Amino acid sequence: MELLRFATAGSVDDGKSTLIGRLLHDAKSIFEDQLDAVTDASQRMGLDAPNLALLTDGLRAEREQGITIDVAYRYFATPRRKFIIADTPGHIQYTRNMVTGASTADLAVVLVDARKGLLEQSRRHAFIASLLRIPHLVVAVNKMDLVDYSQARFDEIVEEFRQFAMKLEVADLAFIPISALHGDNVVQRSLNMDWYEGASLLHHLESVHIASDRNLIDARFPVQYVIRPQSDEFHDYRGYAGQVAGGVFKPGDEVVVLPSGLTSHIAAIETYDGPVDEAFAPMSVTIRLSDDIDVSRGDMICRVNNRPIVAQDVDAMVCWLSDAAELTPRTKLAIKHTTRSARALVNDLQYRLDINTLHRDESAERLALNEIGRVTMRVTQPLFIDEYRRNRVTGSFILMDEATDTTVGAGMLLAGS
Repeated sequence: MELLRFATAGSVDDGKSTLIGRLLHDAKSIFEDQLDAVTDASQRMGLDAPNLALLTDGLRAEREQGITIDVAYRYFATPRRKFIIADTPGHIQYTRNMVTGASTADLAVVLVDARKGLLEQSRRHAFIASLLRIPHLVVAVNKMDLVDYSQARFDEIVEEFRQFAMKLEVADLAFIPISALHGDNVVQRSLNMDWYEGASLLHHLESVHIASDRNLIDARFPVQYVIRPQSDEFHDYRGYAGQVAGGVFKPGDEVVVLPSGLTSHIAAIETYDGPVDEAFAPMSVTIRLSDDIDVSRGDMICRVNNRPIVAQDVDAMVCWLSDAAELTPRTKLAIKHTTRSARALVNDLQYRLDINTLHRDESAERLALNEIGRVTMRVTQPLFIDEYRRNRVTGSFILMDEATDTTVGAGMLLAGS
């Protein structure tokens, strides 16, 4: 079955964890012992009914404070599709957690409290979803039961969000009125909102088209591991394992290996279950070439006439994730791009972005925790890159502290690279 990764986002107390709990509960994706544990915990908290938010708020601090701090991942499936949910925190100080949780999502669900409307953090998370090029965005207007299921209030929030979304790059935008607490329009259509003619949230998640979101044109295969068994039986075997980052590969295709520039043809494509006739993103495969050429981890296999940009000077948007240090010009860091590692020097901070107003502060001299800005960097080894809007795998990277290997930043490559 097809897999959909989606992330929930929104302001504090908009009901993200409750929504996921309700979705899992009504989709019958909770084990009895899990529900019993949540029921017992809810009773100890003095609640009359199970607090379904506890299904995702797994940290003790989260349960005590009633907030989400870390990114909680949950897995479930329906007859039509498999899902991975990333429940991301709403507090501004945990913006970096939201970035990491949503970085691999196909769809983002931004919750808006029907009573409060569009808040600063709602705008922040919608902008980050746009910045991360998440193809599909669902605005779930929650707590409709607290505004008497008012169509006028729902329409007001829809119009307000549409005006804000005109400043963003959102390819697919949908609006659904829900009550996560009572289950209205979460799995089943609500009888309390007969004026709403759209699908429930689960039906939308099951039916949204994601197959065309992946780049099937630019063939990219970063080599992760060279398989060369040390045995007499397989002494001639040499395969290159990794995950397809874009395009389609087939046996017989002429390919080039970067950075050497040596060309060959694909002799076979193998998986755990045996040979396949084609490989495409995000399949993990082993590619065998017809020629015995030098290929190492960090190299990239691609088409001869469709190559990525080979660059040592890169231009990128960076989200700074460290509270121990700040990003400033002349900062030296380690960089990891696909399977390739190198060292990087920050040449310039062009501007810091105010993600509430979308204003560019060109006088900024540093990026602190949770801040986003545009930087130029010089890398010690050539990287094989595509613009992030074209390929989210070959267009992204992470920055690490050279001394501790701690991840301190995440970046998205721009067209100027």
